[in-house]
Amino acid sequence: MTETEENTLRRAIAQKIVIDLRYFCQQQPAEPPCKKPMTTLPPQLAELISSTGIGGVILFADNLTDTEQMIRLNHDLQQAALNGVAGEPLLLTIDQEGGRVVRIPRHLGTSFGGNMAIGATFPEHGLYFAQKSGEVLGRELAALGFNVNHAPTVDVNVNPDNPVINVRSFGEKPQQVAELGLAQLMAMQNQGVAGTLKHFPGHGDTAVDSHTGLPRVEHDRQTIEQVDLLPFRYAIEQGAVDMIMTAHIQYPHLDSSEIENASGEKMLRPATLSRAILTDLLRRDMGFEGVIITDAMDMAGIAAFFDPTQATIETFRAGTDLVLMPVRLHTPAELRQLPRLIDRVVQAVKEGELDKHEILVSAARVKALKQKYISTGSLSVQQQVAQAKGILRHPDHLAVEQALSDAALTQVGEADISLPLKAEKLHLLMPDRSKCLAMQQALERHLSDLSITCTSMQTYLPEQDNQQMEDADILLVASITPAQSAVERGGMEDMQLVQAEALAHQDQQALIPQQIAGAKAAGKQVIFVSLRTPYEISQLAPEADLVLATYGYNTHVVPGTEASPQVHGPAFESLARFLAGKISATGQLPVSLSGTTD
Repeated sequence: MTETEENTLRRAIAQKIVIDLRYFCQQQPAEPPCKKPMTTLPPQLAELISSTGIGGVILFADNLTDTEQMIRLNHDLQQAALNGVAGEPLLLTIDQEGGRVVRIPRHLGTSFGGNMAIGATFPEHGLYFAQKSGEVLGRELAALGFNVNHAPTVDVNVNPDNPVINVRSFGEKPQQVAELGLAQLMAMQNQGVAGTLKHFPGHGDTAVDSHTGLPRVEHDRQTIEQVDLLPFRYAIEQGAVDMIMTAHIQYPHLDSSEIENASGEKMLRPATLSRAILTDLLRRDMGFEGVIITDAMDMAGIAAFFDPTQATIETFRAGTDLVLMPVRLHTPAELRQLPRLIDRVVQAVKEGELDKHEILVSAARVKALKQKYISTGSLSVQQQVAQAKGILRHPDHLAVEQALSDAALTQVGEADISLPLKAEKLHLLMPDRSKCLAMQQALERHLSDLSITCTSMQTYLPEQDNQQMEDADILLVASITPAQSAVERGGMEDMQLVQAEALAHQDQQALIPQQIAGAKAAGKQVIFVSLRTPYEISQLAPEADLVLATYGYNTHVVPGTEASPQVHGPAFESLARFLAGKISATGQLPVSLSGTTD
């Protein structure tokens, strides 16, 4: 291999890497790991991007604080790339699904209720909200300088115990998921932002979060075709898919081969490292010609079993075009890991571990994606900021967001309570203080004569809070199930927080049935609200007089009210409107509940 050929190969390999810049510490912190958010581009990172010629960057909520800052950061990242050895623009990527997984600050962008909320509107509204949400998400991301969104999720959620997908799915009906996912994808891409169908070949029937372990799906081949693969195959056949993300999941009926992990043990090969799944199935059988990107490689489904170099080489051999977050780059010392990784992949080609032609063809696919979605405009940063401020949270966008929330609101079963609420005193039992404020303030806007008290389950005091419940005529209990996963927080850096919240969540789930039973024994009426995935209804709310599902619970403090917080959340506005008799609950459950007949 000549020097020119090696340089061409090195640049092709670098273009196949997407790095995470969530945190950066100029010096090694006394207590690792580094947790300082990177909001302006440091010279060391600019130099790394320029000198390596990497293909893309993923940004997280920690990187994003205000409109001008987001635009300037994306601008500086692009300039570092364009002035570097590759001279190629970056894929600037983000996870902006809507609902649970949102990275743009909620008070700055339009977040929407998420996919299961959209699924609940399908019988009444068809593809409308999938299309409108995709359009708005794409338009707002493009205004900020992003060109790739890792959405939509088209996993078919057929497992009630799924800890990581659940409400991020459009539902349990494969064809409905396929149609909604395609509609959202195409609308987003029409705004100049590449969408990402995920997580191939399907994360919907797992009881393990691939952030914390390696899930295994035992579906037979027929079920895989009829459920897991159907949304991907449907969209590919329409010619609309430019990017697909892999899942760190074992599928023995798709690939039963074994791989030796970093401990020298044999294990079933995960989909992300499987040529049978990514090349034989996705490329050859399903005819996908676009870009394949891995899920984050620091997730335990890969990182717990393979070192970064081995995992990168294996996924490239499997047929991946882009490897996402293969190494940590959060301190100056860690920055050396990226050129070392590129060197090792070059060596793997020289030694025959990887096929040179496949690497070059793969890099060409990445380049074609960039040519389709990236245009280096002539607007200055200040002009981009002015333009974005006229787009983000535009009144029309917010109107669609609220309309989706209203249309998704679902009444489960019959109601034994009259609306609008005629009670004098209502006590709320909510997951935390922000939900207390959002629900209380929304009710005060729509039922001004109602006396409302609220208990946050995070600060529950039995004597005081039980007395408030005893004084009330009606108890409204809201629950969020399951607990947060790492993807909501942002990634693997947050696992300690996620684990702590899971323990608090267990305590809340134990408290809810006790409070409902106590209220019923005292002759009070009970309203139960499922704020996330509605599977919990069968276990928690059999005695409730009215059961509602919102599929979302997100809130934000209205800017300028921090001293006396005004907290807004579309789901709470919808609940208040419904309880005031101003709207109907026309949503329909997109998943089946045991013990219900809705």
